Amino acid sequence: MPKPSTETFERLRSLVAIPDFVRNPSSRKTRMIDEVFTGEPLAEMVVGTSADVEAAAERVRVAQKEWAARPVAERAEIIGRFGRLVHSKRDFFLDVIQAESGKARTAALEETLDVAMTSSYYAKLGPKVLRRKDARGLIPVLTKTEVNHVPKGIIGVISPWNYPLTLAVSDAIAGLVAGNGVLLKPDSQTPFSALAAAEALYEAGVPRDLFAVVPGPGRELGTAILDNSDYLMFTGSTATGRKLAAQAGERLISFSAELGGKNPMIVTADADLDKVAEIATRAMFSNSGQLCISIERVYVERSAAAALEEALRRRVGAMKIGPGYKFGTEMGSLISQAQFDTVVEHFDDAVAKGARVVTGGKARPDLGPLFLEPTILADVPEAATCFGDETFGPLVSIYPVDSIDDAVEKANDTEYGLNASVFAGSEAEGIEIARRIEAGTVNVGEGYISAWGSYSAPMGGMKTSGVGRRHGEEGLYKYTEAQTVASQRVMHLGGPSFLSNAQWSKALGSVSGLMRFLPGR
Repeated sequence: MPKPSTETFERLRSLVAIPDFVRNPSSRKTRMIDEVFTGEPLAEMVVGTSADVEAAAERVRVAQKEWAARPVAERAEIIGRFGRLVHSKRDFFLDVIQAESGKARTAALEETLDVAMTSSYYAKLGPKVLRRKDARGLIPVLTKTEVNHVPKGIIGVISPWNYPLTLAVSDAIAGLVAGNGVLLKPDSQTPFSALAAAEALYEAGVPRDLFAVVPGPGRELGTAILDNSDYLMFTGSTATGRKLAAQAGERLISFSAELGGKNPMIVTADADLDKVAEIATRAMFSNSGQLCISIERVYVERSAAAALEEALRRRVGAMKIGPGYKFGTEMGSLISQAQFDTVVEHFDDAVAKGARVVTGGKARPDLGPLFLEPTILADVPEAATCFGDETFGPLVSIYPVDSIDDAVEKANDTEYGLNASVFAGSEAEGIEIARRIEAGTVNVGEGYISAWGSYSAPMGGMKTSGVGRRHGEEGLYKYTEAQTVASQRVMHLGGPSFLSNAQWSKALGSVSGLMRFLPGR
C-alpha cells in the first residue's frame, strides 16, 4: 500500500507544534489522525478548547491593529509571496492533503492551484479596490466626500474536511489582504493542511499572532470561534449553517456561508454525448463526489437518454480508482466510515425502492477500507433518499425528461441552489438555459471548475445553499466596513448669514434641480 515519503511524514508531524496553545501536550486531550488510504495512524493532534480560542483571539486582536495600519500594497505583497510558496512547495502540500483526506492527486492539485491563484488574484486586486476613493458630495465643490474600507477586525473561519487546504485558507486570504486577523478552526479530521498553510503564511511574512489555528471539535469550538470574531465565514452543511447564522444574528455580526447542494446537470439531445460523458465523469466524481459543487443529478432529453447512459457507463466504468501518492488515479477514497456508510445507505435505499444500477455500486476493500466504486443510478423514484437529499459521495442519478423546460423545472425543484451544469448543441443555447437555473454558479460545457476558477466573478449559493459570496470584489469587500467621510467647505448647510431662510431654501432648490444634470457616480 502506497504511503507518503518519510520526509513528508516527519514534516507533517512537526506541524503539530504550530498552534500557539500547544504548550504541555501531555496534559491535554489528543486525537489520532489516520492516513485515509490505509486507515493506519498518521499523527496525533492536540485538541484545542474554547479557552484556547479565547486566548488566541486576544493575540489576533492585538496583531490585527498593527497589520491594518500597514499599507494595502504591503499586505498584498505578503499574500502574493504566500501563493508562490504554496506553488513551489506543492508536492508537500499534495502529500498532506492526500494523507488526511484520501483524495486522488489530481483532486489535491486543484487545491494547491486554487490557493496559489486566489492569492495572486487578491494580491493584485486589493491595492486597487481598497484604496481611498472620492465620491460626489452633497453640493459639488462645497462638499468633499471620500469612502474608506475599514477591516472588520477578526475573521472567524470554520472549514470542512473535503477541501482541507482551499476551504481553510482561500477565504482567509481576502480577509488578510483587507487588513483583518484570522481565527481558523479546521475540521478535526483534517487539521494538517490548515497547519501547513499557516506555516507557509508565517514564512511569507504574516505575523504569527495574526493567523491563529485552533484544531478541535466543532461542537465545542464553533461557538467560541463565533463569539470571538467580528465576521464568520463557514463552509459546511445547511443545517449547521442555519444554527451559526442565528448565533451571528444574535451578535449582529456579518456572516457568509457556502452550504449544501444537490447540483443538477442538463443535457440537450444535440449535445456531444461522448464529450459530456468525459467532462461529467470529473464533475460527478472529483474527490469521490465529496465536493459541494459536484453534480448529483443529470436531466437529459429523452431521445438522448439511452445513448448518454451508455456513454457514461463506458467512461465511468473505466475510471481508475485507488490509493496512491502519484498522478494516474482518477478517484480516491471516501474520508471516513461515516461518509462511506451514508453513501451505502443512499444506494441501498434507492435500489430497494426500484432504482437500476447503470454502473458501480460496490465497495472495494481490496483497494482500501473506504473505497467505493463510482456509481450511476437510473429510474430513481421520488421516495428514494438520494432523489432529493444531498449524498456527498460517488452516487449520481440520471433522469430522462420530455423537454428542456421540463429539465429546468426539475433542476429548480429543490431547496438548494449552489451549482449547475449545462451541455447543449451550441454555446448560445447552453447560456440561454443556464440563465434559467436557480443556482449561484452555472457552467456551460463544464461541470464546476469554470465558474469556480473565474476569480473575478462572485461564487456562492442561492436558496439554502449559502449566504454571501466568495471571489471577486464582493469576496474582498465583505471583510470590510464601508466608511463615508464628508467634509463641508466654505459654508455650512444652514446657509450664509446674509441670506434669509426663504432665500437660502430657494437657492438649495435651484442647486437640487441642477444636480440632476450631473453624471451619476
